[in-house]
Amino acid sequence: MPTTLRKWAWLPVLAVGLGLYFLVQGTLIDTGNVNYVPSLILLGALVVPLSFLTFVSGHTGVWRTGPFVLGIAALFGGVVGIVTAGRLEFDTLRGLGTTSLIGIGLIEESCKLIVPVLILVWQWQRGTVRVGDGLLIGVAAGMGFAVLETMGYAFTALLASQGNIGDVEKTLLLRGLSSPAAHMAWTGLICGALWAAVAARWTLAATARLLITFVLAVSLHALWDGVSNRFAYFLVAAVSLSWLLVELHRSDTLSWDGRSTDPRHLQRP
Repeated sequence: MPTTLRKWAWLPVLAVGLGLYFLVQGTLIDTGNVNYVPSLILLGALVVPLSFLTFVSGHTGVWRTGPFVLGIAALFGGVVGIVTAGRLEFDTLRGLGTTSLIGIGLIEESCKLIVPVLILVWQWQRGTVRVGDGLLIGVAAGMGFAVLETMGYAFTALLASQGNIGDVEKTLLLRGLSSPAAHMAWTGLICGALWAAVAARWTLAATARLLITFVLAVSLHALWDGVSNRFAYFLVAAVSLSWLLVELHRSDTLSWDGRSTDPRHLQRP
């Protein structure tokens, strides 16, 4: 696909997704048939994250990570991540009290890496590790996690409101719009730094960048979960998304250790 078309492919994805969502919404309102509620929740949770993943994919240089790998990262990364995190968080919430926000951030950011790390090992065995691939795969895994989490929150809102579709739509709107600046951004940043560390053969600078990135992502996650002020919420979102966009640009222009050589195309010895 030509580069220009890829860069703007997210717009038709968003338009078609919104069209399908409003089609289901209108049918649900007109008919009152609750069978359409699962479709509404699925589309509401998926449209914005999928559009953002398409945007990121269109800005990672040449097309290197195919839809099959991204699908694996999103589906299995999301399911494995959210199930593993849920089991670990059950004990964390009971045992850590006020420090649980840090614990939850640490658990979720770690669990979201399970499938991406397996993909990284597979790519390394094939002989090529690229920073842009890592960032994109991380965004895909974060998307899968975010979509499933949003669907869970929307279903909870449906039950808590005793079937009020308005509450469901508010949940879908808030979490759908914020997902690129939350799970997708944090996992993308960590995976980008992880791929860069492997590509640079774990130099001190690349390893330090990975550790710093992980700590900051966990901290942003904890802040996101802990803030109640709208301005603070917007600030955390702005920092997370801006950081991701900066690294997205850097992934195709500079090596992670600042040298003129490009470690993104490491051939395994």
